[in-house]
Amino acid sequence: MERQSVVSSNLKSVGYDLESNTLEIEFQSGAVYQYYGVPLEVYEALMRAPSHGKYFHAKIRDRYPYRRVK
Repeated sequence: MERQSVVSSNLKSVGYDLESNTLEIEFQSGAVYQYYGVPLEVYEALMRAPSHGKYFHAKIRDRYPYRRVK
């Protein structure tokens, strides 16, 4: 999945697969996680958020099933 770089102290890059509603996030640590069943609107709001990290913690983390892929 292709990810787009973001300016954040916590997140490094973010990608989204529309067919599977999968959100992929690379953290500054180098870890990559995929979050499943994430609506397109949530991804779009994450990308528009003034703070990507704060939005992730408030609206995505611990709300969707996920797995570490790297």
